[in-house]
Amino acid sequence: MSTDTINKEILRGGQFLVKETKCEDIFTLEDLTEEHKMMRDSTKEFVDRELWAHWEKFEHKDYAYTEECMRKAGELGLLSIAVPQAYGGMGMGFVSTMLVCDYISGATGSFSTAFGAHTGIGTMPITLYGTEEQKQKYVPKLASGEWFGAYCLTEPGAGSDANSGKTKAVLSDDGKHYSITGQKMWISNAGFCNLFIVFARIGDDKNITGFIVENNPKNGITLGDEEKKLGIHSSSTRQVFFNETKVPVENMLSERGNGFKIAMNALNIGRIKLAAACLDAQRRIIGEAVNYANERIQFKTPIITFGAIKSKIAEMATACYASESASYRAAKNIEDRISLREAAGNSHQEAELKGVEEYAIECSILKVAVSELVQFVSDEGIQIFGGMGFSADAPMEKAWRDARISRIYEGTNEINRMLSVGMLVKKAMKGHVDLLGPATAVGEELMGIPSFDTPDFSELFAEEKDLVARLKKVFLMVAGSAVQKFGPELEQHQQLMMAASDILIQAYMVESTILRTEKNAKRFGEEAQAAQIAMSKLYLYNATDIVVKKGKEAIVSFAEGDEQRMMLMGLKRFTKYTNNPNVVALRTQIADKVAADNGYTFD
Repeated sequence: MSTDTINKEILRGGQFLVKETKCEDIFTLEDLTEEHKMMRDSTKEFVDRELWAHWEKFEHKDYAYTEECMRKAGELGLLSIAVPQAYGGMGMGFVSTMLVCDYISGATGSFSTAFGAHTGIGTMPITLYGTEEQKQKYVPKLASGEWFGAYCLTEPGAGSDANSGKTKAVLSDDGKHYSITGQKMWISNAGFCNLFIVFARIGDDKNITGFIVENNPKNGITLGDEEKKLGIHSSSTRQVFFNETKVPVENMLSERGNGFKIAMNALNIGRIKLAAACLDAQRRIIGEAVNYANERIQFKTPIITFGAIKSKIAEMATACYASESASYRAAKNIEDRISLREAAGNSHQEAELKGVEEYAIECSILKVAVSELVQFVSDEGIQIFGGMGFSADAPMEKAWRDARISRIYEGTNEINRMLSVGMLVKKAMKGHVDLLGPATAVGEELMGIPSFDTPDFSELFAEEKDLVARLKKVFLMVAGSAVQKFGPELEQHQQLMMAASDILIQAYMVESTILRTEKNAKRFGEEAQAAQIAMSKLYLYNATDIVVKKGKEAIVSFAEGDEQRMMLMGLKRFTKYTNNPNVVALRTQIADKVAADNGYTFD
């Protein structure tokens, strides 16, 4: 563990809302080590050679090519980044894992889905919950690509309500094996996997149990046909049927009834990795769109010079920059928390589980925000291409279709919105995050007389950081009043929770963006970061608009009379700019930089 990790204050999950973070204490893509850069560059080389150059194969449902590329990824060690060295892996840190998930995702959603299903939910449950014997037996094969894994949780009647599955596991009379019977659906990698992580219920247990099941058709396992899907065409997705499939008792994963916990923790890891898997897709879409706009001539002029196109390019680049900023901030927080736990004597398994669990709120925030931003970027990419964007002969329409699934899997965005607020409230009740004190202070501020002093905004981002702090106050005002009014019944008010979540999401995303730029402006100079400064200001402008809309929506849903008027006045006060930015000038500045570079170069 580095001295930097020991010396800096590492906020607990959710504390970003109530504690100030210094720009020096966050990690950015500009902080990558030489080892990180080598891993990134080797991943990009593989993607360019094997995936991007053959993107049509993935659109034509060439499942065999997906499997072939997975084996090549295994040979290069890309499947083993997060696997401890003791089990044939590279044992690299969480940031390295994020980097590979990030850059391997750019070419095709089909491959990134296969990759994520195998390295994440197909392998990590054994690494983190398996016995030593299970890990020695299975993980080296999975890390090398000799075997591939799949994850069997979802059932026809159990999607978001994962613990309601009907698949049964019955212990044999001699106590040597379980017989599993049931139906699983939407199983990624089912067509070529060697091993399933299967969740089933034993007797009338309240919670499901996890099992490691080898894929043997002679053992009561049959597959449905490949699903016909909107996107990710070459990701093998099938139903899996188990008919008295015998599983040795030693293949139970963790303890009886622990399956729901395994599933939820696997989803925490999956959510932040899904955010990473939406990053390079954005970069490549922007690159393709800018290249096209530079070359496309209309009215005797390249369309990149038109203000309407510049607006789109700028917003796309800003979305990608914010996505990167927040994703790598959280990734390094998780890595540092894992390191601290290992230094305190925790096993690797326990340290990683607790390290990721600590930032489950941020994982849900990122899953929602980045999956929606990649959809926005791909949609604007189609628009810039015009009619060609709608054609399957150009890469834009497949990028849009592949992006769509990211808002559904690893828990729908609606579920994750409610989770982020719900988990934060629970953390507050446990005393892990002090929401009561700051929320009370915001309430007192609303009752007081506002200050009319002119603040000193001479330093870079002084005004913007002041506004970010006030956006956080909007969340504290809304959530504090809602909790006080509804108590434990808050979870029943889903639309209110989703509106509050959007405020929380924007606070985290915009703070991460500004802190990244502030850190880099201090070390590289403001002139070198001119476009990044513009993107940070543009994202804040957009985020503030969202907070105004969602704040009003939340307030009028539960407050009435004087309370409502006071809160709406507070909303106006907390979201007010002292000096409104020239948004058109910001967009023009960003777009001109991206156009000159002929693509996104901020990573």
